[in-house]
Amino acid sequence: MKITFLGATKMVTGSNFLVEGAGKKFLVDCGMYQGSSRDEMENSEPFAYNVHDIDFVLLTHAHIDHSGRIPKLYTEGYRGPVITTKATRDLCSIMLPDSRTYSRTRN
Repeated sequence: MKITFLGATKMVTGSNFLVEGAGKKFLVDCGMYQGSSRDEMENSEPFAYNVHDIDFVLLTHAHIDHSGRIPKLYTEGYRGPVITTKATRDLCSIMLPDSRTYSRTRN
């Protein structure tokens, strides 16, 4: 098993981990960067992986620094499932359309 830490390293926001093993690739979280303008510029940067290679996303909870780049993931072609709790899904259905609009205005 290989785990690549792609966000929330040396900072609190932008949680994104790529897990590879047993022929599968999945993400744990796909969060938005928050803080300084420089940090927030990371939200428009390309992902460090091919989104078409991802089998599923495991979303730990709805906070925007864990879920905020999921719309970008879908915009770039990801079509797999996001596995999470019902409460998280309900909150994200309200929050994520706003994060997509926010990231567009920041580019």
